Amino acid sequence: MVNIIKRILLVEDDRLLNQTLAFHLTTEGYEIISSYNIASAKDNLSKNTYDLIILDVNLPDGNGFDLCKMYSSKTTTPIIFLTANDMESDMLKGYELGGNDYITKPFHVSVFLKKIGVLLKNTGKKNIEHIYDDGNLVLNFSKRTAMLQGENLELTTGEFNLLYLFVVNYKMVLTRSILLGKLWDENEKYVDENALTMMISRIRSKIETEDKKYIKTIYGMGYQWIGDAYEE
Repeated sequence: MVNIIKRILLVEDDRLLNQTLAFHLTTEGYEIISSYNIASAKDNLSKNTYDLIILDVNLPDGNGFDLCKMYSSKTTTPIIFLTANDMESDMLKGYELGGNDYITKPFHVSVFLKKIGVLLKNTGKKNIEHIYDDGNLVLNFSKRTAMLQGENLELTTGEFNLLYLFVVNYKMVLTRSILLGKLWDENEKYVDENALTMMISRIRSKIETEDKKYIKTIYGMGYQWIGDAYEE
């Protein structure tokens, strides 16, 4: 079996700490790309993909939280924050922005390496992309992107969530009560009967044609996905 080397972006402005962590991580078999500020981090993020981002919160040209906010919506790469601040509010902010862990300085290198190893092991299992592809419609549930007949397709968060419920339950008839119980909009507001009806209508108008149907109405019961089977 070929071992795939994990690539880590290390963003830390303390050059001694950056070099020390890079040395230990390289010794563990990781490929390390070091950045010392936000500008170089952005440059490296534009050139490569990474299995992990280790991000200092306080950087000379900006805030690590802002960088996280900018990139967490575009990638599923896990992020670990490094900071000298152990305030609970900052820790919560890091998690809310999509951070996977939060390590306060000073810390033991052995504990740091263990955290890295466990996180990469767990996320490695999760980073398999979940894609529905029947040759006509492509739904990438990991990246939240869609294509129809080779053209990009715009779907709202609610539409993606509803489509996911349909395709993972393709053998089942989903009642309106089941769908309403599982769906929340992007503002965490409850989806009502009218909103559900409109959402299903919008989805049909975006993905269905006269020759290709995906959602079947089972009168008196609910809806059923009649596209291809999908297995996670």
